[in-house]
Amino acid sequence: MSVPVPDPREVRAANVAEMSRLGLPLPPAQFPLVWEPGDTVELRPTAELEARIAVLHLVLARCFGMSAEAGMSWLLSSHLVETVTPPEWQFVAGDRGDHRSFVLHHDAVFALAWLLGLSRHLDPTAPTDDRLMARLPDLRAGETFAEWRSRTLAAPRDAVEAAVVLDYYYCLDWGYLEAERRGLRLPGLIDSNAIGQRRWALEWAVVFRGPFHDPPPGWEEVDLST
Repeated sequence: MSVPVPDPREVRAANVAEMSRLGLPLPPAQFPLVWEPGDTVELRPTAELEARIAVLHLVLARCFGMSAEAGMSWLLSSHLVETVTPPEWQFVAGDRGDHRSFVLHHDAVFALAWLLGLSRHLDPTAPTDDRLMARLPDLRAGETFAEWRSRTLAAPRDAVEAAVVLDYYYCLDWGYLEAERRGLRLPGLIDSNAIGQRRWALEWAVVFRGPFHDPPPGWEEVDLST
């Protein structure tokens, strides 16, 4: 269900203040807002979030040694083949694609886990939760998507909270890239790649409704260029 968003300028001011506390470069005054007054926001359906995190988890498993045969078998038994994007399919089935880019999806998984209530924090200065892997499908044991869902108590975040965090990561993405460009010290243990991956997941999962918003993008269609 879509709910009204808070004042975007108040949210931006608070997020920029937090960036200042971290010692990051601040985005320019004309930096675009994520939403406009009068918009509404919702999260994608929980089942869709769960399917996306499960597929990314499988892609990561392929990065770290799972065979193509095992990966394809798991997708088939979990009835998730139709949720795999073309680049993911090429990688899972045939090892084609940029291996490093798929490894980076670990932080996208982390952001999705936070949205589903499977991780307690999404601290931009900290790496992923050490307990995260235990809360995802046990691929080694052959746990299917349905079995994982039955043992996992997803508690999706409030859509407004998710929108505020998306705005924060939108600004952080700019700030981390600018800090790296200037050779400045980063405030924590992760870099702009991790921040960008978390933003990617948030941009995909948080859906705004309003006159200036396009329909929700596919996973590969998320625009991180601004």
